[in-house]
Amino acid sequence: MNQATPARYSRSIDWPTVLLYVILVGLGWLSIYASSYSPDAPANPLSSLSFDQLMTFNWFKQLLWIGTAVVLIVVLLVLDYKAYDTLAYILYGGMVVLLLITMFVARPIAGSRSWLELGPVRLQPAEFAKFTTALAASRFMAGINLRYQNWRDQLVLAGITLLPPLLIVASNESGQALVFGALLLAYFREGMSPLILLLLAAAGVILLLALLVPKLWLIGFFTAVLLGVFVANRRVFRHFLPLSVGVWATVIGMVLGVDFFYNNVLQQHQRQRIEVLINPSADPLGKGWNVTQSKIALGSGGFLGKGFLQGTQTKFDFVPEQSTDFIFCTIGEEFGWLGSAVVIGLYLTLLWRIVYVAERQKSVFGRTYGYCVASILFFHMTVNMGMTMGLAPVVGIPLPFFSYGGSSLWSFTVLLFSLLAIDAYRKQDLLR
Repeated sequence: MNQATPARYSRSIDWPTVLLYVILVGLGWLSIYASSYSPDAPANPLSSLSFDQLMTFNWFKQLLWIGTAVVLIVVLLVLDYKAYDTLAYILYGGMVVLLLITMFVARPIAGSRSWLELGPVRLQPAEFAKFTTALAASRFMAGINLRYQNWRDQLVLAGITLLPPLLIVASNESGQALVFGALLLAYFREGMSPLILLLLAAAGVILLLALLVPKLWLIGFFTAVLLGVFVANRRVFRHFLPLSVGVWATVIGMVLGVDFFYNNVLQQHQRQRIEVLINPSADPLGKGWNVTQSKIALGSGGFLGKGFLQGTQTKFDFVPEQSTDFIFCTIGEEFGWLGSAVVIGLYLTLLWRIVYVAERQKSVFGRTYGYCVASILFFHMTVNMGMTMGLAPVVGIPLPFFSYGGSSLWSFTVLLFSLLAIDAYRKQDLLR
């Protein structure tokens, strides 16, 4: 437990961040209500329907999740800050074990074994693995310096980061696994070589080109580049000959191997998501239906939107999963471009505030964890909104604080308020 008096500790909490959280969660609940609203529903369902009847509505269940999140916030803030550092590896190890258990005992849902059922409650461990991985990585990085450390330390950090997503992929939940790549942004802040980010970005571009451009054209292009370097400066080329040939061979191997990976490793629904991203108009009534209807909903809102509870795309269920993955459609349709811009502005303000809180930490652990939180939220926000606009593949990434789901709300709440607890202790130290 924190040792400061309640009044002093209360003053130490970063209240602007708390206010942003409350606003986003409140707007998220209104969006969930709007996405499931029916004109035929009772005017006052809380007084006219039984509890079992209310539990059929996502907005009511989300209200219960919000209530439990408040209890969770209190626990996170009164917990001694040292627990986050001391228990980081233990929580990480426990989560790895839980992911393994989930892989084998979870009931398949839409082809994925990623949900644990505890009576009437379903939880997705992959959501909370982001929190434990961020803690463990921050704890490890507090004891090293990425600018000067050897490859062994960097391989350990890579192992900490990659183990949970590998287990998540093994459970056929690829979307959540992608989020862990966002942690590279936090590592970059702590001194990771920008060359790693450039190499990963280059690999992504090459793989994308291999899907869009004929293989012989790409092989000819990269071979021409290699020969061009040789002609331009033979002495330098001969000095770096093994490296140059190695890079060329790696690139050609990626180009030739992308078809095998695409056809034999990716599942059918994953291939369809990539095909829809590349050419969304190829099958607008089939695999491109979600994205097509999502873009229609966003565009139909115009500048000011149709008004709260007036979205026709929502009322007639044109957009599947509108209270979860495609919740941003409700915002765009009912509140238009202006409402969408306000929501994006709130997210950007929250991200700025988290970075501000991270930068004022006195410990590497606190600063790194703060950047991990910002990176995870940024990834979720951009990918989810990109999904609804047809700019990113549909990978089942929830919109923080907006998408329906207890696991999602709890995981983002834990990420954010554990950072505020660590930050509150820093301010207590300054007051002593």
